[in-house]
Parts: sequence; structure tokens; C-alpha cells
Amino acid sequence: MGFSVIDDAPVTGFHRKLTAACCGGPLLDGYLLGIVGIALTGITAQMGLGTATEAVIGVAALIGMFFGGLVFGPLTDRVGRKTMYTLDILALVIASVLSVFVTEPWQLIVLRFVIGVAIAADYPIATALLTEWLPRKRRAQMFTSIIVIWYVGTALAYLVGYLITAYLGDGGWRWMLGSSAILSAVIFLLRVGTPESPRWLVGAGRAEEACQIIEHALKVPVSAAELQDAAPDAGRARGNITELFRGVYLRRTAFVVVFFSCAIIPLFALLTFGPQLLRAFGLGTGNAANLGTALINLVFAVGCLPAMRLLETVGRRKTIIWSFALMVLPLMALGTWTHAPAAFSVAFFCLYALLSGGPSILEWSYPNELFPTHIRAAAVGVAVALTRFGAAVGTFLVPVSLTELGAGLTMYIGAGITFVGFLACVAWAEETRDRSLEETGGDGVSGLPQRSVPPVAGGAYPSHKPETRSV
Repeated sequence: MGFSVIDDAPVTGFHRKLTAACCGGPLLDGYLLGIVGIALTGITAQMGLGTATEAVIGVAALIGMFFGGLVFGPLTDRVGRKTMYTLDILALVIASVLSVFVTEPWQLIVLRFVIGVAIAADYPIATALLTEWLPRKRRAQMFTSIIVIWYVGTALAYLVGYLITAYLGDGGWRWMLGSSAILSAVIFLLRVGTPESPRWLVGAGRAEEACQIIEHALKVPVSAAELQDAAPDAGRARGNITELFRGVYLRRTAFVVVFFSCAIIPLFALLTFGPQLLRAFGLGTGNAANLGTALINLVFAVGCLPAMRLLETVGRRKTIIWSFALMVLPLMALGTWTHAPAAFSVAFFCLYALLSGGPSILEWSYPNELFPTHIRAAAVGVAVALTRFGAAVGTFLVPVSLTELGAGLTMYIGAGITFVGFLACVAWAEETRDRSLEETGGDGVSGLPQRSVPPVAGGAYPSHKPETRSV
């Protein structure tokens, strides 16, 4: 039986509660990264910030995510998923409360950096824990909720910012930054009592404990011997970050980092400086631009729904390739037609948002599927760190690009970045649909499958194709 007791289990209330708790991190991520974009208007006015300082505040959390991913990803593989599952959320509560009382720009920069570290710590913890509990046929569907809730968090941030600005003006920025403490506290309470990952426990030599947790959560008995036989990486060194840069994992790491970066650099630029971008295209002034950004974020969330279906029917590879190819088009249109009527500009922004659903879901699904348990969280941590560093640089340059190059050329740059993501997917994207984590994370050393030949029609790889089926 082994881990098939998890992979083939029906979805129960346990899975739904775990998914809801794990979604708390992305909700906070979206909210915290979104709310600072609105608060910056009031912060700049009150503290007299220059463009450079404003940009540093905007990207401080992304820089914190770089360090947080590198440190806490490997640490999560070593000490377990459960250990830090609530501590990182507690750090967000404290940092959000302290943000209300800042008096100098450097204090806000430090707190935003800490927030970024805590967010980056949560992604390896929560996504690895969720992946290792989910049935194989529902991974894409359940992971869709993670990215949808991320966009909901960002949209909520812009809505809250819109309402606070409407009632308190630009001086309400302290309430905006402090509002995330309420969300963080609720998620902290929701996570209390979450069990450890059975896959991690087996790898740590605690198979008996894993059996007890599985039986308690899924109501199905399984023996320790069965779990140990199904864990090819049991006993291997955990959280060794250098393993990500050797053999087949080097290619997978490169793929994840490149496509992830190319998906989020334009996205984070839009979300952090959404109101400024919309105003550059004549799509609202003042507080109205905040409301417009909130609506575009909801379109991003809606775009994940058809992508979820495609990932499970057409497959991961085809979906991500076609998504990137089509995402280039609306950005090119925005760059070419900078003085288009407002309705057309809004339509192009919304089309980009709708088409980005596939890459958005796979940003979290792929890193967890392509790496084995003993380095899964490390892989997610490295992906978060390296992609957020690129996103930070890109986001920092957005206000400069808008000022020096104009909105049109800025959109062309975004289209070029997106095209690089398309090329990476054509070269490296693997098909992981309907396969167990032990299969998808194989390194080719322990008899597990790996991609060793070019893909055949349909995006499957004959060296590890689990079954014959048409798509």
C-alpha cells in the first residue's frame, strides 16, 4: 500500500481544512505585498520620500523573501514542516503591529524586510506540507486555491486601501499596514493542531509515528514497513541545498527559477505599482486607480479556474507553454497602443490576467512535484528566493522605467521577459499529471523515472510515461 493510501485517498474534511490553513500564507503574501502599494502614496506624502526610497520600501519585502527562502527552505527539510508552521505567522502579526508605529523610513524598510522573510519561510513549509498530504489526482485543483487566494489577498488589500483612503485620506496608511495583523492572527489560530507530513516523518526514520498520523487523519491503517518501502529517499541527507544544483535537479531548478521569474516580474510590477501603471494609461486618477487594481486582481484569480481544468485534462506541459505564448500578446498590444481608449487598455490588462492562470498555479505545484521529500522544501525555498530577487529588481525599476522610458517601452520589456519564460517551458517543462510524488521527484539514481529524452506528442516523456492515454 505505502503512500498510495495518501495518493489515492478521497478528499475529506481533513484535506479541506489543511488546504484552508495552508492558503493562509498566500493570502497574507498577496495582502501584504498589495497593501504597501496603496500605503506608499500616504507614506511618501507624510515622510517626504524620494523615488528611490519609495521603491526600496516597495521591494523590501521581496528582498526579505530572498533571504527567507534560502534559510528556511532547507531548514524545513531538516526539522520538519510542523515545527515552524505557526511561528512564521506569529512573526507577521508582530511586524504588522509594529508597522503602525514607525516614524522613519528605515524602520518601515526593516519591518517590510522581516515580513518578507516570514512570508518566504511559509511557502516551503505550507506548500510542501500540503503537497505531501494531497491525493495525486487533486493536486492541481487544490493548488489552484493557493494561487486564487493569493490574488484574493491582493484584491482585498486594494479594496481595504480604497476604503481607508476614502474615509481617512492618505493619512490612513498606518491603518492599512496594521490591518494585516488581524488576518495573521486568524490564520495563526487556524493552523494550531496541524499534523506533521507522513512522508517527512518516514524520511526522518519515524515511520511508526507516520502510521499513527495517517490512521488518525485518513482513517486507514498502514504498516511502517509499507511506508519505508515506498520512500526511496528515506535516510538521505535532508535540506542539502547543493543537491539542487547537480544532475537532473540542476535542470529542474533552472526551469523553475526561469519560468517562475518570468511569470512574476511583470505581475509584481503590476501589483506593487498598479495604480501608477493604470494612471500612466489614463485609467483612473487618485483613489479610483486603487479600485481598478483590485478589479484586475480578481480577474487574475478568475483566470486560474479554466487553467485548473486544463492542467488536469490537457496536462501541465501544454498548458504552461500555451499560456506563456499567449501572455506575450496583450503586453505587446499595451506597448504598441499606449493611447488606446480606456476600454481597450482595460481589456488588454484583463486578458493578460486571464491567460496567466496556468503559470500562476504551477509556480507552486511544479517545485513541489519535481523534487523529492528530502529536498522539496529546499527547492521551494530556493525558487522563492531567486525569483523574488528578480522580482525585486524588476519592481524597483518600474517607476524609473515609467518615468524615463514611458509606459509603452515598459510593456515591451514585460513582453520580452514573458517570451523568455515561453522558451524555458518549451525546452524544460515536464509532465507530472496523475503521477505520485515519488515518480515525479525521481532522480534517475534509485530506479525512479527522469526525463532523459525529448518529449513526444502530448507532452509526455516515454522514459516515465505512467500509462497510455489520449489527451
